[in-house]
Amino acid sequence: MYDTIIIGSGPAGLSAAIYGERAKLKVLTIEKQPMSGGQILNTYEVDNYPGLPGIGGFDLGTKFRSHADGLGAKVITEGVSSVDFSGEIKKVVTDQNVYEGKTVIIATGAGHRKLGVPGEEEFCGMGVSYCATCDGAFFRGKDTVVVGGGDVALEDALFLARGCRKVYLVHRRDAFRGAKVLQEKVFATENIEVIWDTEVREICGSGKVTGVSLYNKKTETMTELLADGVFIAVGIMPNTTLFEGQVPMDDAGYIKAAEDCATGTAGIFAAGDVRTKPLRQVVTAAADGANAITSVEHYLYR
Repeated sequence: MYDTIIIGSGPAGLSAAIYGERAKLKVLTIEKQPMSGGQILNTYEVDNYPGLPGIGGFDLGTKFRSHADGLGAKVITEGVSSVDFSGEIKKVVTDQNVYEGKTVIIATGAGHRKLGVPGEEEFCGMGVSYCATCDGAFFRGKDTVVVGGGDVALEDALFLARGCRKVYLVHRRDAFRGAKVLQEKVFATENIEVIWDTEVREICGSGKVTGVSLYNKKTETMTELLADGVFIAVGIMPNTTLFEGQVPMDDAGYIKAAEDCATGTAGIFAAGDVRTKPLRQVVTAAADGANAITSVEHYLYR
């Protein structure tokens, strides 16, 4: 019987594990991936985490896990298949075991949103990617397309521009949503060309990506653009399907929880990108982990 079971070991889950160990709680952290760290493992550079400017995402994720391990945190690699939060004792069922806890912290993060256009699934891994830092090296000296207008899309374009011959940044609006400092860098990079007011309607190829079909919303015209790779960065979706019907969620699938991370289900807490919040960053996820453990303590010893 655990005081709390943490599902996920990204920044929020590992922060909760660290604070849980320091609070002398009996904590179990379950992670389905072979490595902890969540989305930051695929981030080339994290330049806004206090005290560690310019650190690589992989390095930061490793530091988080090492910190938790150093305190004796128990982290297991198993995939959660179902949960039951209906009783006072919460059950978490994995592909190998059934675990019971007095409380559960959901820290499953979010995944990449897809375009949903022809060719996206067909050429995934054959020119279509959702991680520039993971796959960018395969396109050195080639032409690539980045789709999106937020921070991740701008970061991806800048990263790819270091090695690619040409980077086309396709955005469906006439202005970016990403940070101004990133916008300035994009506009100042010679081999990045921004294509405004345009949507990708199809990813084309034969065995591998050869280009994209683009639709300009203002001119209402279709054009073909030759490219060797397409990097999709159009947002994220919370990994909360497993918890449908167990905790209240908003229309987008995020778990409804305030700064204390408490959900509408007694004994269940949500931390990091899975919960409703105005800003999803590493620093806010880490803060959520700490808040979640504090709320767990109040729940257990109220």
